Amino acid sequence: MLRERLENKQFVITMEVDPPRGANPWPVYEKIKQVAPFLTAANIADCPTAKMRMSPIALAHLIQGQLDLETIFHLTCRDRNILGLQAELLGAWAMGVKNILTVTGDHPNLGDHPTAAAVYDVDSSGLAKIAASLNSGHDYYGQPLEDNTQLFIGAVANPAVKDLAIEKSRIEKKIANGVQFFQTQPIYSLEQLHRFQEEVQPSVPVIYGIMPLKSVKQAQYLNGKVPGVHVPKDMVDLLEKFGEEAVTAKLTEMILMMKQEVAGVHLFPMGKYERIIGILEAIQ
Repeated sequence: MLRERLENKQFVITMEVDPPRGANPWPVYEKIKQVAPFLTAANIADCPTAKMRMSPIALAHLIQGQLDLETIFHLTCRDRNILGLQAELLGAWAMGVKNILTVTGDHPNLGDHPTAAAVYDVDSSGLAKIAASLNSGHDYYGQPLEDNTQLFIGAVANPAVKDLAIEKSRIEKKIANGVQFFQTQPIYSLEQLHRFQEEVQPSVPVIYGIMPLKSVKQAQYLNGKVPGVHVPKDMVDLLEKFGEEAVTAKLTEMILMMKQEVAGVHLFPMGKYERIIGILEAIQ
């Protein structure tokens, strides 16, 4: 299990999964089946980029039952008030979905339902505090529960941001609020990894994001539009000269070098699971 492997300092591999835009989960099963044997857990996103998708808790429960693969469900603060967040957490625990990634969530005006209300009663740090409270047997206002949860609480970190002092402060606040592990935005160099480790020195396990690149245009988009992600010039040049396969090989080599010093890696296949099979086979 994810929690036990991290506590025992065993390397873990997780992967991002987007739920379907519809009521049929079977196409997602078929995609995940090819990579499931390599994974410790699958992350189930919660309406990523504010685009409507199937419930991450429902899909996580189904995947665990159908594929015998542990999951981490994302829960955003965008779509639910404090009552709804607590209800979702209790329901997830009851269905055996025990790992959560707390996420503030992109604003609805960025997605496909721009007139939807944005709630944000709390941010991701506040959501972690709510989950920790439920673990202790109390609701948001300190009233006792009939039964408590034992959720394994995760959050997002950004190793490639320019100001790591601010990032360190955010991480420390999240840990104080109950976060037990982090998964990060993609990194593209060992320099980014070591700078983050040295300047932040997180006291809980960190699973580092890896996202293969398919084009220079994608790299430029990540550099210009996605906060906390930076693709170095040498990686962009490699992509331009030798293409996607060369970058994937470089990232695979980087993961093999990281294995002895990090808790694990989190892969972003961007819906194309075949792109990461070679990575998974190489890093076992």
